[in-house]
Amino acid sequence: MDIFSVHGAPSEYSVSEGVLCILEEKLAERSYQNVLFVHGIKSWEAAKEYIPEFYKIQSEQYTYSGECSITEIESLSSFIKRKSFDAVIGIGGGKVLDLVKATSHLSQKPYVLIPTLASNCAPWTPLSVIYDDHGSYIRYDMFPNNASLVLVEPKILLHAPIEMLIAGIGDTLAKWYEADVQMARIENKSVPLLISHYSARQCKDLLMKHAEAAIEAAKSGVLTDDFIKVVETIIVLGGMVGGFGDHYGRVAGAHSIHNGLTVLEETHSALHGEKVAYGVLVQLVLENKLDEINELLPLYKKLGLPVSIRDLGVSNVLDESINQVAEKSTIPGESIHAMPIGTITAADVSKAINNLEKYILHER
Repeated sequence: MDIFSVHGAPSEYSVSEGVLCILEEKLAERSYQNVLFVHGIKSWEAAKEYIPEFYKIQSEQYTYSGECSITEIESLSSFIKRKSFDAVIGIGGGKVLDLVKATSHLSQKPYVLIPTLASNCAPWTPLSVIYDDHGSYIRYDMFPNNASLVLVEPKILLHAPIEMLIAGIGDTLAKWYEADVQMARIENKSVPLLISHYSARQCKDLLMKHAEAAIEAAKSGVLTDDFIKVVETIIVLGGMVGGFGDHYGRVAGAHSIHNGLTVLEETHSALHGEKVAYGVLVQLVLENKLDEINELLPLYKKLGLPVSIRDLGVSNVLDESINQVAEKSTIPGESIHAMPIGTITAADVSKAINNLEKYILHER
């Protein structure tokens, strides 16, 4: 029996210049009297000037260790329970927000998210990617409750590192390819699946149209409609693909390749979205869709997204390294097996990576 669930959206969402001025008001509406801000060092530096002074609500701060790991989740959850906070406010990129979602679930507290990066759809989805203490992927967890509130101050995102925005574009482009490979063959789609599939298509179409202009806006520091469009594509549309599509709209081959790449220490400095963007190309080789690769390559090259495993820091491409990636990306339970193209083995992935390397070398 295929049990299908919809986690469509946060309870409330707003994006606007100055939106954080209403943060205390929004917390008071929810009867939160004592809250914990969870952030990283860089994320707090990026956001602190936009966070208003509270007059009625008590707050404390917690700086996380740098990983959304089981160790950190348990440590923060114990702290939250001990201090009896009413709610947790996550300020940061994907790992901080994922940490807040996981700890809020464990401690049974509502949560508010304030992204400082447009690097993925983490502000929208009740899902956390879990790593070990060394940064290697373990699994992802789904939670029954979504965010109580998501507030996006676009100027924080505008002044964030441009490479994080580019990584977000790469991660969100994957929404179309990973959703479509699972949904294209479903003839009688339910209404939520129709919403998911449409959202996935918009992820690709809007990014192909607006991504370059959004990057130029970020470089100039001038907020534009193109920038807002790309931010909302990454956060809102990207989140809706999985929110309405459930397992059909979440991850497939590209994210499995990302997970496989984490076994190579050389790739640890590459961003999540960069590895996923490379994973899209490997997935398309597995699907024998070279035309799609050709359509993507101009944008990849303009934005500086990786088109080769060498672009991810692997200077010495050995069969042993490729086989390690292939083995981890095809372990039982990996999302690559959601692709309805027959059994995919480690040998298939190794061959696809090698074929992509040869193809890119020829294109260059």
